[in-house]
Amino acid sequence: MSTHIVADTATLTGRSMRHIFRSTDTIITTAVTPIALMLLFVFVFGGALKQSIGSENYVNYLLPGILLIAVASGIAYTAYRLFNDLQSGIFERFHSMPIARSSVLCAHVLTSLVANGITLAIIFAVGFLLGFRTGAGPLAWLAVIGILLLFTLALTWLAIIAGLSAKTIDGATAFSYPLIFLPFISSAFVPTDTMPGPVQWFAENQPVTSIVNTIQALFAEKPVGTDIWVALAWCVGILIVGYVFAIIAYRKKVS
Repeated sequence: MSTHIVADTATLTGRSMRHIFRSTDTIITTAVTPIALMLLFVFVFGGALKQSIGSENYVNYLLPGILLIAVASGIAYTAYRLFNDLQSGIFERFHSMPIARSSVLCAHVLTSLVANGITLAIIFAVGFLLGFRTGAGPLAWLAVIGILLLFTLALTWLAIIAGLSAKTIDGATAFSYPLIFLPFISSAFVPTDTMPGPVQWFAENQPVTSIVNTIQALFAEKPVGTDIWVALAWCVGILIVGYVFAIIAYRKKVS
């Protein structure tokens, strides 16, 4: 049975990935837009912002936030693809075929992880071209990749809820807008202590700041302190809540 699920999930994931590679707008939105933001902040705002972070290499400071923006932007397409499958009738057709039911949902989740992983790799490559440097060892890199994948997985299950519950295509993707905006009110671009009181409180108590701080510390070979545990707690908490409500919504659709 497990082999059956794996094979079905792999086949359906391959189908979704082919659609992604054929869709120019998907590639532009998930990769080019975050890269454009990185170029904007490095070459337009970077000179002024270097003073607030006390470092000459603003790319090192900026990159974690850009990576999270890319993930938040990318998972909107998970909701979009799932919504389209529901509207086109292919969702019901899959469930009428002799395949594992869970493979339909698993394929969308795996597609999100693979597609966002490719986007993150592209952004890392551009970051290196712009001057990103780190002496982090293999364990630190594994920790960074693990956190990014966990964050992607957690947001993907939120996207599954949106894709299953939305009434329109705009409704399916609109949930991602606040997520894309969160890094701008965090430590991703400037330290939180430069912000006014209420904004600083919000920035220091939302998930992106702890994730950004952890990744920055890992790349800078500095102690991560409690930030890593806060980041993991946020990611796991969002993942559990998202998964539970996504499964409830999924069962309503297939019942």
